[in-house]
Amino acid sequence: MNRFIESHQGEEFDILIVGGGITGAAVAYEAASRGLEVALVEKSDFGGATSAATSKMIHGGFRYLTKFEIGLVRESLRERRTLMNIASNFVHPLPFVFTHYKGDKYHPLMVKAGMIFYDLLSFDKNHLWDKSIKMPWHKSLSSEELIEYEPEVLPEGLKGGNLYYDGMNFYPERLTLAFIKSAVNYGAKVSNYTEVIDFLKTEKEGGKIITGVKVIDKTNKNKIDIRSKLVINCAGPWADIVLNKLTKQNKNKQLRRSEGIHIITKKKVNNHVITATTKSGRHCFFVPWRGHTLIGTTDKEYIGNPDEYKVTKSAIKEMLDEVNPVFGNSEKITFEDVQFAYGGLRPLVEDDTKESYESSRKYEISTHDKQGISGLLTIEGGKYTTSRNLAQKVVDKTCKELKKPKKHSVSNSTYLVGSDIKNIQSFITEKQKQYSAFDKKQIEFLVKMYGTEIDTLLKIAEEDKILKKPLNGDGEIAAQVVFGIRNEMAKSLPDILFRRTGLGTLGHPGNEVLEFIADIAAKESGWNISWKKEEIEKVEMLFVINDN
Repeated sequence: MNRFIESHQGEEFDILIVGGGITGAAVAYEAASRGLEVALVEKSDFGGATSAATSKMIHGGFRYLTKFEIGLVRESLRERRTLMNIASNFVHPLPFVFTHYKGDKYHPLMVKAGMIFYDLLSFDKNHLWDKSIKMPWHKSLSSEELIEYEPEVLPEGLKGGNLYYDGMNFYPERLTLAFIKSAVNYGAKVSNYTEVIDFLKTEKEGGKIITGVKVIDKTNKNKIDIRSKLVINCAGPWADIVLNKLTKQNKNKQLRRSEGIHIITKKKVNNHVITATTKSGRHCFFVPWRGHTLIGTTDKEYIGNPDEYKVTKSAIKEMLDEVNPVFGNSEKITFEDVQFAYGGLRPLVEDDTKESYESSRKYEISTHDKQGISGLLTIEGGKYTTSRNLAQKVVDKTCKELKKPKKHSVSNSTYLVGSDIKNIQSFITEKQKQYSAFDKKQIEFLVKMYGTEIDTLLKIAEEDKILKKPLNGDGEIAAQVVFGIRNEMAKSLPDILFRRTGLGTLGHPGNEVLEFIADIAAKESGWNISWKKEEIEKVEMLFVINDN
């Protein structure tokens, strides 16, 4: 995979996508797989913002039933099944427990009825290509059963719970990258660290025709024109800021943005995602992930420049104040227990709800004809789970706008790159036997991260024995650093630690490991000593939590 911007010769594309999160990645894949000439630019790294700030779930959205958003839930459940089919190394079933306490906002009978309806809406959930994956129906649990499963659940006032299954997104950043790779496989041209600074346009009576964008390649400061018949704004929380580059003023309707943060602590839950309801009526999740517990999420309106957003100490403490009263039997979680925290902003469509938590995850596909602008689409809202289906609708509209024949979509019936695995359990066993010199759990982890690309990864590991060295408890190895640079367009140390590998996503890997990774990256990328030092400083700053 190469950054097309470095050798762009001025060719015109059918569509130019602005934004390399999951929405832009899915649109690029959908469009390229239907034969369109596609380019995609991302101002930072692929999947590095909102798409990385998830609870690591692919789920139907059980709570949306309380708002009677039946269509959204059904769409999400259908897409959950699709993602389990086309990317079974990334998306797999995980048991969830919905707890019931005396005085809860929702009566247990109401939740039970919701569970039955949720099962009915997912009637086809086991129509899966991989028969080793099953999604059992829900069942009720007594208080005693629940505490036996998960001893950290609070016993006071516990009235039992419901066990049901939803989808786990093992590594959202790499799943987003799999969509990017799949788009490239069909001929799409992509480039990270390429920021739109202006729109190319021609004047027409009463308005403008968009003919492309002007970008700056942030790796060398070159400014380049990219021409396209249609520009699709998939910038998520930055969508309004992109549009302001067209008007040169802040006259566009400002997006509402929702802040969501997650924290990672030592192990608090065993094998189940615990869903609890806080005193304010919000849902929070305690998710088993890589031998740790992921806790999330907050959901409140963010006011300010999205480029300046950071997780703060006060936001983490506010979250702990909300989740501690509803979970933690042996001990409560303190700020010092937080090994890592991450957050992001979500774009919201509605502007009439009192709180962002109550806002939907619906999406909108908008033209700008009323503003006298043609050649431009903007995508707003949505959620990770439904991104593929949203992309299908976007490309349907694109074909109509471009007056091109609407070809049949193949994205729901074709494996993503690296995910061509008919039986994930058999594949893991096969690779454990093939690579018997490695620990079995290590190979299982690498299969989930790389799928069929594990062979290319471990071939790199054979080049030098230091590339086989395990760097964390999951058994990640230095060969992943080389693989990310050679094959996945990793340009910086943060790209490597947070989006190509999981080496930084459980907290600081330690000075020795960080220096070792930086040495490998510097050798592969040609960084000098000063450049390597700057890259290490970038990473260190990402582990700093500001007071405000």
